[in-house]
Amino acid sequence: MKDEDQKVFTNREFSLIKFNERVLEEAERTDLPLGERLNFAAIYQSNMDEFFMVRVGKLVHKNKRTPQKEDALSGLTPKEQMKAICKTVRGIIPRRDTLFNELVAELDKEGFHLVEFKTLKAEEDRKKLRRYFEREIRPLVEPNIVEDKMTFPFLQNKAIYAVAVLQNKYGENRIGIVPCLTGAFPRLIQVKEGTYILAEEMILHFLPEVFRGYTVKAKSLIRVTRNADIDADAMYDPDYDYREYMSEVIRKRKKLKPVRLELSRVLDERIVDVLCSYLKLEPSQVFFYSEPLDLSFVYTIRDLLPQNTGLFYNKRVPQKSPQFDMRRSILDQIVEEDKLLSYPYNSMAPFLEMLHEAANDETVASIRMTLYRMAKQSKVIEYLIEAAENGKEVLVVVELKARFDEEANIYWSRRLEAAGCRVIYGLTGYKVHSKLCLITRRIGAITQYITQIGTGNYNEKTSRLYTDLSMMTANVSIGRDAQKVFQALVRQEFVEETEQLLVAPRILRKTIIELIEEQTRIAEYGGQGYIGLKMNSLADNKIMKKLVEASKAGVKVDMVIRGVCCLVPGVPGKTDNIRCVSIVGRFLEHARVFIFGVPGPEQKMYLGSADLMKRNTANRVEIATPVLNLSLRERIWNMFETQLNDNQQGREMLNDGTYVKVTHGDVKINSQELFFEQAYREAGEPLPESIIEETAPEEQAQPEEAAPVQEAELAEALQKLPEAEPSEALQEFPEAEPSEALQEFPEAEPSEALQALQKAEPFMDLTLPEAETVFDDSAPEA
Repeated sequence: MKDEDQKVFTNREFSLIKFNERVLEEAERTDLPLGERLNFAAIYQSNMDEFFMVRVGKLVHKNKRTPQKEDALSGLTPKEQMKAICKTVRGIIPRRDTLFNELVAELDKEGFHLVEFKTLKAEEDRKKLRRYFEREIRPLVEPNIVEDKMTFPFLQNKAIYAVAVLQNKYGENRIGIVPCLTGAFPRLIQVKEGTYILAEEMILHFLPEVFRGYTVKAKSLIRVTRNADIDADAMYDPDYDYREYMSEVIRKRKKLKPVRLELSRVLDERIVDVLCSYLKLEPSQVFFYSEPLDLSFVYTIRDLLPQNTGLFYNKRVPQKSPQFDMRRSILDQIVEEDKLLSYPYNSMAPFLEMLHEAANDETVASIRMTLYRMAKQSKVIEYLIEAAENGKEVLVVVELKARFDEEANIYWSRRLEAAGCRVIYGLTGYKVHSKLCLITRRIGAITQYITQIGTGNYNEKTSRLYTDLSMMTANVSIGRDAQKVFQALVRQEFVEETEQLLVAPRILRKTIIELIEEQTRIAEYGGQGYIGLKMNSLADNKIMKKLVEASKAGVKVDMVIRGVCCLVPGVPGKTDNIRCVSIVGRFLEHARVFIFGVPGPEQKMYLGSADLMKRNTANRVEIATPVLNLSLRERIWNMFETQLNDNQQGREMLNDGTYVKVTHGDVKINSQELFFEQAYREAGEPLPESIIEETAPEEQAQPEEAAPVQEAELAEALQKLPEAEPSEALQEFPEAEPSEALQEFPEAEPSEALQALQKAEPFMDLTLPEAETVFDDSAPEA
């Protein structure tokens, strides 16, 4: 790539790290409620886990297969990218540790004390913990001692282990490993009222009790992150049952290579080298922390904190939409006029009632639907089953490759099939990520289509946490296009042409480029060219180059992009006319909207399921629909414009790739709070007290209080499903999206269980430093 191009484009991985820094910034804000700051901190760590599992895992594969191939946007090889990533992440760790100390200090003020064993002064407390350890923990943890002829134990992904360098009576050194989180005892252990200690810290303290007969020379907590980037289609044999095959893929993924090793203590370099040798890691992939390795326990702390005391955000409840009269037929109302729901501001109830009504309406012949991520208790599934049991033709496209939701979707596919629904799994090699529902009615000799196209999943849980748009229409041409999509999926074919819908991978990207070129021509001929884009991520190289051309021609390009943005705005002579704002707030910004032209009858607007990334535009089945109703188009435009001016949660990208808080404007605008205020007013409900205080008088400042990022339960941990393992349930901020091009299975690893050290000295001969480097309880502990 030319150096001049590198100034305009930025690497996707680095952009994702910057996004996660914005999440960390929210946790650092002292003006936010303490409970929500804890939430942000845990989401930050969960995001970093997923980043290493998916994005770094992908780079590991690339480095093995095409080590010299440079990244199209940064010009870096996979190894150079990994080196830069590790350096950048290592530089953020002190911020993360400092933040945690600050949060612990704030918790102390609220009467919740998280202590270390060494800080316990009361002898009775120490004795109590010793008794608890001997009675409740010691019998449930199985220690491993690794000798030169013994296999290194398999370390589960993201699990915490206590590791000790042991010396026997003959002066020989061994390594001891103890699992700390078995699920058989709580992670937060109560010392006394209001005082808690982490189970792993207790186990680390009592390692001498576990390894009696040995001297503990050094010790640390460790945590391994494993690669999760696996190609679910690379080895598929059509003769196999696809569900069973996916179950095997899930099991295999859990044993992929480590990509990161985290330690809670600084250990001697030779000891770290030995661990790296066993785990096949480079020293650059090792990270040291002074605070807990896994912050997920803060969700438990949140539950223990007193409610309604200013420690959490004031409650916001999705409101009934004024577009629907719930006493009338939902289907008939959609026939009368196109409808739009905006989550979480509007309730999902009208859409659910539409499905329920369709399941029982005698005029409904069929329901077709794509499913990607579902709630644990799903009314959508319930109504589809009800429709099948009522004799409707029900076709459901279940995407079994929805990363980290595979087990759940396998379960749902079995439930649906058992009820009489026809279940298919989409196209080989292409994920079906579209959000499409088609209800077909037969009224006399007339066929009527009711089509719903959305930007988010059919998930009742996340509809209260994600900002999404859901459009419902009886437009005949849109309905015919939707029917084409389902027919193509059944035949394992692509949709090649449509009347209205933009369908990836054949149509969407091509049309987006044509619409950008149209605005470019308008500007070149002296007109007012305009492009507005709202999405989670922008990384499609072809589309970004067209946006640069548009900017050079004078087209104004406004973008609201929550996460990855690989196009750098404000570069002189290239992207001067491009502006990018990221909103990190109480709710996860998830809607995708594409706007071409200034407001008016000639403006073209689409909403849909795809981010403008190659994985979406070229490697998935995605749907975008035109917004043909002028009033709905005006509503979406107003929302887009409000978010561009959000100076409470908005951050603007500069031409060096960094982000700064949006500060322009005398009126304070918090878009998410403003949209909720509007929803309450439209529903005729009294405004929550905080909204009244913050927005009165009405013509003055918008809500001053900042909004938090989504709740921690974004990807819920499922109960153990029949014939399936429970989901790993990553927190999903951003949404747990898969990597751009999944790689093939690696060669079978021996569970990282090397029989002996090959690249380091055996522990038998390992000489440890003198007492000054021996770990004891006087060293810093988390």
